[in-house]
Amino acid sequence: MPARCTRSTGPYPGSVSKATGSSLPGGVGESGDADQEWPGQHLGLPREGPGSAARRGVRFAALLVDLVLMALVTSLFVRVDLNDSHQMQHFNYISVLVWYVVTVAMVGLFGFTVGKLLFGLQVVRIDGASMVNPLRAMLRTALLALIVPAALADADDRGLHDKLSGTVVVRTR
Repeated sequence: MPARCTRSTGPYPGSVSKATGSSLPGGVGESGDADQEWPGQHLGLPREGPGSAARRGVRFAALLVDLVLMALVTSLFVRVDLNDSHQMQHFNYISVLVWYVVTVAMVGLFGFTVGKLLFGLQVVRIDGASMVNPLRAMLRTALLALIVPAALADADDRGLHDKLSGTVVVRTR
């Protein structure tokens, strides 16, 4: 028997299916309804300004800022030696681990990372809950680290990592 889709209102006008995490028919990569005029319209998000769906370019820029900052933090504790490939591999592993832990903590508790804050972005739950929470942030960040789930986006510019964690990245300004 197919799952029954229940509808709930979120922090924005409109509704979202709790069964699929999206009001769009179909899966990741499918365009959804042809009448959607802007990303996030079916989620009840405004076309532009605060609360609108963040575009992939600015999201990627925020991720790059976070990765560079975490590499700088890691360099305070782990030796950087560009001539030693083994040491640099060790540095990179530790840097990604630091990025993962900091991202989970910040997104789970505050809804943003330093990069997202600089670019005016925030991760919010589509079911209207006030906090993403660390468990959802763990899933979302683990999938983001794999890169491919983030690259598979739907018409709302939500990657697979956002769909599976029930989140959307919105603009705050």
